[in-house]
Amino acid sequence: MGETTVTTSEGRGPAENSSPMGPAGRSTPPTGPLRRLRTPRRPRIWFEILLIAVSYWVYSLIRNAVPEQKAQAMANADWIWEAEQRLGIAVEHGVNHAVNSVTWLIVGMNYYYATLHFVVTLGVLVWLYRRHPGRYAAARTVLFATTAVALVGYYLYPLAPPRLMNGQHFIDTVLVHQTWGSMASGDLKHMSNQYAAMPSMHIGWSLWCGLTIFALASVPWAKVLGLLYPALTLVVIVATANHFWLDAVGGLACLLFGYLVARLCYGALPKGLPQQVPDDRREATAPPAAAPTPPAPEPARSTEPPPAEEHPVPSPTGPGPRGATALTRASPEPSPAPAPES
Repeated sequence: MGETTVTTSEGRGPAENSSPMGPAGRSTPPTGPLRRLRTPRRPRIWFEILLIAVSYWVYSLIRNAVPEQKAQAMANADWIWEAEQRLGIAVEHGVNHAVNSVTWLIVGMNYYYATLHFVVTLGVLVWLYRRHPGRYAAARTVLFATTAVALVGYYLYPLAPPRLMNGQHFIDTVLVHQTWGSMASGDLKHMSNQYAAMPSMHIGWSLWCGLTIFALASVPWAKVLGLLYPALTLVVIVATANHFWLDAVGGLACLLFGYLVARLCYGALPKGLPQQVPDDRREATAPPAAAPTPPAPEPARSTEPPPAEEHPVPSPTGPGPRGATALTRASPEPSPAPAPES
């Protein structure tokens, strides 16, 4: 079958297909608000600082406003502990007591739990802002969506951490060693909801940091550290009796939800977006580029032969008068005179 073409009044070729489907049935890029959302832009520092500060304030406000349903939280903790025992993964008690016997190690883990959760996460955000501005917004969306869905878990499933369980003899390592390592221990316990252990955002955030570093870092040692960070965090949350293993599974589920939201919003995961993007503000304030100057026309070439070259010709009787010259041209040599007949 031949291709039917439509010739316009301007004499162009085949008319463009007005269907939303492109060649070979592929969908065309989104337009309108969705296209503007998916277009990577350079983040603005003042907006990002304000957004992070307000978001964490709202997160803390909602998390701590969830009713502390102590009875339900204790019942849920007993159910999870029994479920882990049936599955053969209830090792939290042994890890908690073993690490607690090494004072310097457990004290270090207490401070690890209290500080790196925020320090490393903010550090990765700054690194993304400086080195991967085109991927920053999508990666930040993953983190924010992960944290937002965790609030739903805190509200629907109150859960006591192992250290607050009755009769299971878990050790609250912060209280025993008198270190500052948990917002839910000591005098700080009134500032935080103690029964918001499921899901674990220590795991959700550390996994986000580790996967981001592993996917985007250019040096192998940084990739290795990125994978070690959430693994070590998992050991810390169990050794300090702040979470069950299954709390970590809940944090992983929240992170997967965050990646899904970013994929729907930006059409790709952060790694699939460009690393660098132009600065819209610089382009808007830059002066317009001067129009290029057209090249000067070349002079017309003459078709006449070049003039003959002049040079002095010696006289047979001696040098001629000064300044005398002769025109030399390419001419046939005179033929020799015929010999006289005998």
